[in-house]
Amino acid sequence: MTEELYAFDAQFRAEWGKICGVDEAGRGPLCGPVCVAAVILNPADPIEGINDSKKLSEKKREALYPQIVEKAVAWNVVMIGPETIDALNILGATMLGMQKAVEGLCEPPALALIDGNRCPQLGIPAQSVVKGDACSASIAAASILAKVERDRYMIELSRRYPQYQLEQHKGYPTKRHYELLDRYGIQPFYRKSFLKKRGYV
Repeated sequence: MTEELYAFDAQFRAEWGKICGVDEAGRGPLCGPVCVAAVILNPADPIEGINDSKKLSEKKREALYPQIVEKAVAWNVVMIGPETIDALNILGATMLGMQKAVEGLCEPPALALIDGNRCPQLGIPAQSVVKGDACSASIAAASILAKVERDRYMIELSRRYPQYQLEQHKGYPTKRHYELLDRYGIQPFYRKSFLKKRGYV
């Protein structure tokens, strides 16, 4: 599987040279940031086991994270908080995060492969790839960094606000999460635009 994902990237690398993969984690949760990562992998030093973060266990993602950070030519992770999500909407906030993630790379890529069907405005060419985290090694690597960083953030937040059990649902709209919101109300780290219809705001 890893070979297939690297082969997908190789076709773009042959035409463009240095490429980066870009993906996000946390578009759907009721609280916390949307987290976006950009990664330039080294094709000469492949990382075995890279895959769409959603297909990997938490333990596997945590094991791959340091390998990606160590072996990548460049990587960058950006978090866009609830206030910006409320101001721009989640799509706008995600596009802003993608822009910042790519612009913050220590080495500029020639092309950005973007997971999904929309591209942010970048200073370099970009190519959207639907379900890219299951096709591209670079996008899959970005999906792992984004997911691990966001989960770690939510676990840290859960230590300060244990009543919401954020370590279990990571902010996603589960039945239990809504029950806890009914009991305790919202905090500043909640996305108000996601909660208006439920009457919490």
